[in-house]
Amino acid sequence: MRRKFIFVTGGVMSGIGKGVTTASILKILTAKGYRATAMKIDPYVNVDAGTMNPVEHGEVFVTDDGAECDQDLGNYERFSGQNLTKNNYLTTGKVYQTVIERERNLEYDGKCVEVVPHIPNEVIYRIKKAGSETDSDFVLIEIGGTVGEYQNLLFLEAARMMRLRYPGDVLTVLVSYLPVPDKIGEMKTKPTQNASKTLNEAGIQPDIIVGRSAMPLDEIRKEKISTFCNISPQDVISAPDIESIYEVPLNFNRDRMGERILKKLNIRKAKRTNLSAWEKFVKKAKNNKKKAKIAIVGKYFETGDFVLTDSYISVIEAVKHACIKKGFKEEITWLSSERYEKDKRKLKELSDYDGVIIPGGFGKRGVEGKINVIQYCRENKVPFFGLCLGMQLAVIEYARNVCNLNDASSLEIKKNCKHPVIAVMEEQKKVLEENSYGGTMRLGAYDCHIRKDTKSFKAYRKTKISERHRHRFEVNNKYRETIEKGGLTVAGINKKRDLVEIVEIKKHPFFVGVQFHPEFSSRPLTGHPLFVEFIKAATKR
Repeated sequence: MRRKFIFVTGGVMSGIGKGVTTASILKILTAKGYRATAMKIDPYVNVDAGTMNPVEHGEVFVTDDGAECDQDLGNYERFSGQNLTKNNYLTTGKVYQTVIERERNLEYDGKCVEVVPHIPNEVIYRIKKAGSETDSDFVLIEIGGTVGEYQNLLFLEAARMMRLRYPGDVLTVLVSYLPVPDKIGEMKTKPTQNASKTLNEAGIQPDIIVGRSAMPLDEIRKEKISTFCNISPQDVISAPDIESIYEVPLNFNRDRMGERILKKLNIRKAKRTNLSAWEKFVKKAKNNKKKAKIAIVGKYFETGDFVLTDSYISVIEAVKHACIKKGFKEEITWLSSERYEKDKRKLKELSDYDGVIIPGGFGKRGVEGKINVIQYCRENKVPFFGLCLGMQLAVIEYARNVCNLNDASSLEIKKNCKHPVIAVMEEQKKVLEENSYGGTMRLGAYDCHIRKDTKSFKAYRKTKISERHRHRFEVNNKYRETIEKGGLTVAGINKKRDLVEIVEIKKHPFFVGVQFHPEFSSRPLTGHPLFVEFIKAATKR
């Protein structure tokens, strides 16, 4: 069969689930036995997501090959079980950067390089490359933002041009919101009608409309959308609010979304969908009643009067996967690290939780509060899991309070500290001097060798692993002997660079810090070994 392309666009407002919709279609197609991949196009002038504030943009997801991407790629990976690459992520900045570089290299043979058609052509080239390098039958392309935004026009133009060039091989899905105003008490279709009309103005007729709402769409609403948006009622797919995003592929499958897509793309002999393992996973998640109370101590989730959990979405999902694996229902509480800086009496509330996680982050704000939390967990035997910065702060806490290195700190936090137990990586010094921040950290998958007499080996059941990284600072090897003699076990190292990757305390229910980000490789059906071991220890309390 010829390669097929499915564009997923959004209407009315952002944050309504384009990414989950894309991931769910990807899941359905792969469950039918097709080879499929997905890519995200973000309308930002940023070259990648690495320099964006997580409070504004959400988590920065990292691939094996070191691409810093939008968080939606995490859902693509979790739903499909695939490891994606830099080819699966694209931004406005990256497109313009590439076109300008090609122009400078005379790759356009002296032509006048214009926004149209050269920018859309570069987008199309990237889309086709993502499909060819994975030898996929289907390429799903999620366009960030909503239709009608100025930033999206060139990507929609690329979609329009592809429909013309490859008739019968391109399909467009519009994910739109149908509000139910409290004072009216009726689901309103007009915003979706307007979104469809705006997409028409860009030269694209949606083939399928996914109706996001607080409740399922009834037949009257489907008929109305059908009439005013020029599609069949069967092509209006209901997507009501649900407890777990992992139910979405099952809901879509019940509405025969996969069959509708294949029919519209002229694939007559549709393969059967096998979602049995996924159904068992969702059923187990619903049936688990015992709760695992986990506290996540961070600083990136407070935005005005609201809590933005997207900053740590992969950590949340990894906790969910591990809890489901062990037969528990996660109960996550968000705790601001700054609340523990001035009043240490508040630390006692940590004993109310089964386990505490300190995730990654940058900068000095809230750091001392996190160190106080780590000390409390260490001394009071509360299961603790430190990720990236969380691991570095665990080393600092241990150096200060056990090894008597009173001024121990990180050069990221305190440049003139007496004992820099966390130091800048050697190759990062020049980068920081030149203020070259974008895409220059230690990024992507690196090997780690694990000691056999450790909790980490018990979790992984092997001595060599590979995990994804995103950091500039590391444990200072000058202090390794001191902290190990003090009782902090270096459980894992990168032999090639002699870098500390994992630290543990043996006489503790679970006290593990990792320099990498295991949350990025957690998968729903299996969970991540370290998160599973953490939840196992936490729920024993």
